[in-house]
Amino acid sequence: MRRLVIACTVAPILGLAAMPARPEAADSLEALRAEITSLKAEQAERDARLHVSGDFRLRYEGNYGDVDADDWDRGVLRARLHADYAVTRWFTVGGRLATGDPDDPNSTDVTLSNFADDLDFSLDQAYARVDAGDLRAWGGKFPLPFVRTDVVWDGDVNPQGAGGTYRLPLARGGAIQVSGLYFLVDESVAGSDSSMVGAQVGIDAPLGEALRFDLSVAGYDYSLRSVAGADAGDFRSNLIGPDGRYVSDFNLLDVIAGASWTGLAEHWPVRLLAEYVHNTGARTPGDTAYNLELSAGRAREKGDWRFGYGFSQAEVDAVLAAFSHDNTTLPTNYRQHTLYVNYVPLDNLTLDATYYHYRPYSAEFVGAGDPGDWLDRVRLNFLVAF
Repeated sequence: MRRLVIACTVAPILGLAAMPARPEAADSLEALRAEITSLKAEQAERDARLHVSGDFRLRYEGNYGDVDADDWDRGVLRARLHADYAVTRWFTVGGRLATGDPDDPNSTDVTLSNFADDLDFSLDQAYARVDAGDLRAWGGKFPLPFVRTDVVWDGDVNPQGAGGTYRLPLARGGAIQVSGLYFLVDESVAGSDSSMVGAQVGIDAPLGEALRFDLSVAGYDYSLRSVAGADAGDFRSNLIGPDGRYVSDFNLLDVIAGASWTGLAEHWPVRLLAEYVHNTGARTPGDTAYNLELSAGRAREKGDWRFGYGFSQAEVDAVLAAFSHDNTTLPTNYRQHTLYVNYVPLDNLTLDATYYHYRPYSAEFVGAGDPGDWLDRVRLNFLVAF
């Protein structure tokens, strides 16, 4: 009797399981699967179009050597978050959030102080970009399109206006690059604007199996008619007249030449760089800057080391101090030695130690209370990038 009951119960279930699925049900299931696959593909495409990156840097800085003042040190941090989205294959929009004073164009650093007040963040980049083959063009506030060093352009300066770069590939991996920039420095409603028009032509070419040569020649023509948006941090060490305007005009010739040799080992490249800057618009003899750098190694992958030495000298109106380096307290009118070492203990982590030994170049342009002796600045950096 028990076997009969079990058989009567199981048989209908097995019969139902053996019944073929209705055609309309199968079609609905297949359509659902296709829709899910399509949604996944669309999401993957959107993810591929969005690129997010950033970095965080923590720094200790010590300042020594001023016989008229006490030694002092500080903690400094910087945080940046960048994102861009490819609207099409050729059109991209992007921006970057960064710490720092929004009124300071050449620094995103924040000194740890002020009773632990919250940090200031601002957009230091917001741009539209077009990529058409070997041509790339920007509009808005975007990365500097030129080959540069800190003598003329601090690494944190992001011009606003319009710019572009065309790169023409050459045989054996070389290239010719032409870059242009219209930089709206200070817009004025009541009068003429301040702006800069700049262009740079460069070549990068191999000279053998392990040797490469590069040369970039740039011209920057400033028209500084409006200075209403400038403050003491923008004028800095350039000469200012009784009317509160720059004494000199700034029409810069900037020549950068470099050679790289990889014959020692792939992860130990040796690079020599030389730079000459001349301001043909200066109304003072202080119109020239020089820079020389020698480095060995790289700081790219886990275990990499890089060592370097640099000597630079800039006269008082050789460059526009508003956009030159902020590595020391002297953006112009300085003579400076720099030593540095980088080490990459882990992927995306770099440890850096940099030593600056510097002094004013000309005592004629040293203001009251400014030091005239050799000064020392030490920086220890902890940098994470993602």
